[in-house]
Amino acid sequence: MPGLPAARRTVLKGAALAGAAGLGAAACSTESKLGHAKNPIPTAPVDLGAASEVPVGGAKLYREQRLVVVCPAKGEYKAFSAQCTHGGCVLDKVEGTEGHCPCHGSRFDMTTGKPVKGPATVPLPAVPVTAEGGKLVAGPDA
Repeated sequence: MPGLPAARRTVLKGAALAGAAGLGAAACSTESKLGHAKNPIPTAPVDLGAASEVPVGGAKLYREQRLVVVCPAKGEYKAFSAQCTHGGCVLDKVEGTEGHCPCHGSRFDMTTGKPVKGPATVPLPAVPVTAEGGKLVAGPDA
């Protein structure tokens, strides 16, 4: 009988450790669609400045506004959230038309928002964007 309480403690410790490991795995789940922010897209219009700053055939990261704007052809613009859909980190750079997440290494095709390298599996949310008077405005009613 003296060995029974120790065995019970061992089982309880093992269950507690398994539960903690499960929580850790859930925190880094690839099923996240919004990451850490509740709303990865603007809830009000955001002035991004001169449309000419986005190169034709390329993309520009607006890190502070958590947005990326691409210009597939002259005068044509698309915008996406710059918040990674895996863990919620904001992309730290765009090379050509590929956005890079610094946290877990996800890469996104900025022309479509789709992930090209995991762990992210969900595309970046599209954000409405317009160019009026040479200025870009993104968000609702854009």
